[in-house]
Amino acid sequence: MPEKKPPTRTALSDGLKKLGLTRDIDLALHLPLRYEDETALGSIAASHDGDTLQFEGQVTDAEVVFRPRRQLVVIVDDGTETCRLRFFNFYPSHHKTLAIGARVRIRGEIKRGFFGNEMVHPAFKAAGGELPSALTPVYPTVAGLSQPMLRKAVWAGLAREAAAGGLSDTIPVPISSKYPALSRYSLHSSLSFLHQPAAGVQLATLEDRSHPAWERLKAEELLAHQLSQLQARIEREQFQAPALGAGPDLLKRLHAALPFKLTGAQNRVVREISADLKSHQPMHRLLQGDVGSGKTVVAALAAAQCIDAGYQCALMAPTEILAEQHFRKLIGWLAPLGVQVAWLTGSQGKAERRKMLALVESGQAQLVVGTHAVVQSSVVFKRLALAIIDEQHRFGVRQRLALREKLDQPSAQPHLLMMSATPIPRTLAMSVLADLDVSTIDELPPGRTPILTKVLSDQKRLDVIERIQAQIAQGRQAYWVCPLIEESEALDLTNTTATHAELTEALPGVIVGLLHSRMPPAEKKAVMSLFEGGQMGLLVSTTVIEVGVDVPNASLMVIEHAERFGLSQLHQLRGRVGRGAAASACVLLYGTPEGGRLGELARERLKVMAQTNDGFLIAQRDLELRGPGEFLGARQSGAALLRFADIAQDAPLLKWARDASAELLSAYPELAQQHLARWIGSKANLLAA
Repeated sequence: MPEKKPPTRTALSDGLKKLGLTRDIDLALHLPLRYEDETALGSIAASHDGDTLQFEGQVTDAEVVFRPRRQLVVIVDDGTETCRLRFFNFYPSHHKTLAIGARVRIRGEIKRGFFGNEMVHPAFKAAGGELPSALTPVYPTVAGLSQPMLRKAVWAGLAREAAAGGLSDTIPVPISSKYPALSRYSLHSSLSFLHQPAAGVQLATLEDRSHPAWERLKAEELLAHQLSQLQARIEREQFQAPALGAGPDLLKRLHAALPFKLTGAQNRVVREISADLKSHQPMHRLLQGDVGSGKTVVAALAAAQCIDAGYQCALMAPTEILAEQHFRKLIGWLAPLGVQVAWLTGSQGKAERRKMLALVESGQAQLVVGTHAVVQSSVVFKRLALAIIDEQHRFGVRQRLALREKLDQPSAQPHLLMMSATPIPRTLAMSVLADLDVSTIDELPPGRTPILTKVLSDQKRLDVIERIQAQIAQGRQAYWVCPLIEESEALDLTNTTATHAELTEALPGVIVGLLHSRMPPAEKKAVMSLFEGGQMGLLVSTTVIEVGVDVPNASLMVIEHAERFGLSQLHQLRGRVGRGAAASACVLLYGTPEGGRLGELARERLKVMAQTNDGFLIAQRDLELRGPGEFLGARQSGAALLRFADIAQDAPLLKWARDASAELLSAYPELAQQHLARWIGSKANLLAA
């Protein structure tokens, strides 16, 4: 078998491209994951098992062996003991540097076993020369791009960017001085320090990002995001939207026809939205509320105000199940009042789609409900004035931008109402949703029953199946949610199809349904119809039922491999039960890993779920456990959120950045634009969507 050749220049350029490092500023901002201390030498004899050791010694033996696989085995003696080095991938340069008699410097993790001291794939080079005066950075990388290659590229990019003036300060002293910690480092000195920290610096301050150099970087990043949001808000003020004042009487008639009384929280947010719709300034509002808080009726009242004023409204949902749920509710409330509602999804037949498109284009369809099909280029509105997007975090940014751009006039935008059943913690709203006005429904309608949550090992599976049988015998229904559709070699999880077969066999006489995203739409619809009609006792599903399924008779939810889900998703799934008068329960089944213990993060998630039904508290814990990137899901559609700052830990910096952004934009507009170009670049429109 021929020896591998060393990486080429192409490997470097390809690797940098995969990492998204296309500009010198990208290289300069590509910061280390951790650091290695190569500033001192130790001895083999004084080291312990598992230590990271750097030592110098003489090669006493080197050979290629073929048992159990081809490898280069080298013995090095440092004068105190010997150490065996193993290399399973090696190049001709290995033989040259590690030749018998050569004196070398070795660094790696030492293992002490039955056959003595050993290191696998340690770093090595010829001995001698001065020891580094700085810690050695270890960068995030990709296959084929070695640390030495990446270090050289990053340091060269940093030097070029600094020489070109690209790291000049864009935060004037009058602004940075209002947060004293920022005065110790400039952007340039922060980056220089973090790429090559001096020996003796406390590693803990680098790892937890509390070092003043990190503070400076986090402040710069937070300021850029605040600037982006502030500028988006200011730019939106230049656009015009139709002012949707009180029309004839549709809004009043809808209020009168509703079979329930709105809660105080619902009335409050209806007033907030109504005031926005009456303005020519485009509304950009997030309506958030816990599962079952009654957001759909608020959306219906906003749509009624729009239709009352003679305009069209569009409502877009991420899944056909959720879109159909909205469609049925809105038809039930609005159709008796004479409102024509159109339905658009990707699964429609051509004839039906043509009919719906004609209704939308003519303006006869006053309300258009659908999935992402609503934003396709073939959909032409006559008088769109309000766009409502449900579960907005599950849409890509460009889909939301497309809906906003459905007006022909370049200076016009529709009012935009985004809805989410995943409450956004205040610090997150301040950070990446700062250009949104937020309305919160913080009160559940009467009649929602508390849900008892139990956390059980998968070893209790038979007991859970017996519980389901008892519930169905009492006339109730249940859900069983699985995380995968098919077997996966990467994750040892039971698939939905196998679970369906298992439960069908275990529950004779019970109709057990199967639902997942790859089923044809007609088949999904038939399954849901049987479940909603009460004929089907148990529905086995993937997370496709996370939102939009409302069956009051379902009183038991089982979530398999619950340790694999995020908190907010678990809460959404749990919210499918507790919608009727019967006592409801949610069982979180966790798989026992090989070691017999769940990981700390998984244990914490399940503990939170068992302790509270409060979606706002759960959202805050989810943010703390997962970070903003995962919490927001697809909102940024690939655009980076916060790479360096942590909005939970860096709240004081965030407050400074909010104030600083307004001052920088008004007093130093040129510096503000330079700052945005450096940190956000072309992603500004995505952050503002």
